[in-house]
Amino acid sequence: MNFFRQLHHFMMAGARAHAKWEMDISNTILRDRKRLVILGLLLIPILIGGIAFADDVVSKLPGMIGGKTAYAPAFYTPTIFFASIGVGIVAGLITGCIGAGGGFIIAPALMSAGVKGILAVGTDLFHIFAKAIMGSVLHRKLGNVSVSLAVVFLIGSIGGATLGGWVNRTLYEMNPVLSDAFITTIYVLMLGFLCSYALMDFFRQTRKKPAPAATDSTSSAAAISGMTNLAHKLQGVNLPPMIQFDEGVTPGGRKISWLFLVISGFIVGLAAAIMGVGGGFLTFPIFVYVLGVSSATTVGTDIFQIIFTAGYAGLSQYAVYGFIFYTLAMGMLLGSLVGIQVGSLITKVVSGATICGLYAVATSAGFVNRAFALPSKLASMEMIPMSKETGKLLEIVGTYIFFVVLTAFALWVFYIFFTNIKTLKGEGDAHTTKEAHS
Repeated sequence: MNFFRQLHHFMMAGARAHAKWEMDISNTILRDRKRLVILGLLLIPILIGGIAFADDVVSKLPGMIGGKTAYAPAFYTPTIFFASIGVGIVAGLITGCIGAGGGFIIAPALMSAGVKGILAVGTDLFHIFAKAIMGSVLHRKLGNVSVSLAVVFLIGSIGGATLGGWVNRTLYEMNPVLSDAFITTIYVLMLGFLCSYALMDFFRQTRKKPAPAATDSTSSAAAISGMTNLAHKLQGVNLPPMIQFDEGVTPGGRKISWLFLVISGFIVGLAAAIMGVGGGFLTFPIFVYVLGVSSATTVGTDIFQIIFTAGYAGLSQYAVYGFIFYTLAMGMLLGSLVGIQVGSLITKVVSGATICGLYAVATSAGFVNRAFALPSKLASMEMIPMSKETGKLLEIVGTYIFFVVLTAFALWVFYIFFTNIKTLKGEGDAHTTKEAHS
């Protein structure tokens, strides 16, 4: 029981750290006119490509890059583009409002809309990479990046991303349904952990009013301020070469064997390439809980690794094989920028218990969606006894639950936003004035 509780803390810490990264990136892009112009320029070829590659033209292209039934690189219809913006907005709302896990619903949403799992993963990776490049705040964090730590870590992450991409492509070439089933299973396990933790935390908060939110933050703070027993043990292993870091945090810095960094990077790269979430949600808890790296160094190094891990995995493992849906990626990027801003604003007028409940609902919807989709995929491969009709019905029910819940969530957030817009504007003006005087 204690193991699962620690695992929940581990994954939630990662989800929150990744959400913080998303919010920083969004703020950097939207507050810089040059970046907004670049974003507009990036959209031009997408829109022109959509006009040039009409449906009848696309159908005649030889095999589509990557073979099988992969989409063309810039396949476009207005419906697809605007639907991708909607997916991005909802993911952004969850990230901004709840502060964790919005990106985890992107791949399930795309798969529910009929996009093949491998294409959903590749597209999500490219979307994260494009966002990281456009909104990179690396120049502000360079003082917190341990170059030696990052380089050795990237050796492992590139190896993991290579294996993860190869696994996904191999399964897809064997059987596209097998590929979808594999990716769906991964998401069922991950979302199952996240939603169970969120539900327990929500019920804990509703029963005991004073203590709730402190449970998570206290455990996280303890892990960040000091070091876990595991981190102490790993740093005590003398297996050269030893990588030094955190010189500015503790006298003399800390050291850890290169082997543990490579293994950690491998795990992050593998997860990034298989799930399409950039690996950022794993880097923070691994660095802090397992390796004993300070939170300041972790944040800077995480930004550094996301750019390279997502870029390498997205481009070398998916783009060159035709498994990226560029139109969807750009639509999701646009939508998430707006969603994150709106979501983060309403946290000023919504209670913490409500936010916790919203996270439980959002992750549960994703879990139900993938859990209901899995039986039909397993049945189609004759791995479980189930009629095609029953499997299809379960999949449809899961899809409806997923999109109805997320739509209701989005409408509720926008309702809160617009009904409290004067209050939020007043707080924003007060904050600006306070900054000006400080």
